[in-house]
Amino acid sequence: MCRNIKTLANFEPPATEDEIRASALQFVRKVSGSTRPSRANEAAFNQAVEEVAAAANKLVHSLHTNAPPRNREEEMRKAKEIAQTVRVTSRARSSNNSRSRAFRVSDAARLNSTRASS
Repeated sequence: MCRNIKTLANFEPPATEDEIRASALQFVRKVSGSTRPSRANEAAFNQAVEEVAAAANKLVHSLHTNAPPRNREEEMRKAKEIAQTVRVTSRARSSNNSRSRAFRVSDAARLNSTRASS
């Protein structure tokens, strides 16, 4: 799933046309595999964005739920917390991978020098 596509249903105030179109654009980018279409594909790309936006708009405004509407500020706060956790975890993994690679390189160098001297 594309991380940039946000949940749009059950918010107060409801999702705007711009939010729906932005999600449609992200979806079409993901499906097409490009962020910006070539001139030859631009018309098809733009048409797909408009069709996906229309379908998403219809869906978002026709869904009914018994759950209370979500609070935008609360959802943004949660997303920021998750993003921060992911960044910290990613940095730790990156650091561990660098050390691990350094050990592998030094072990390989040691092994090669042992072979060369025998």
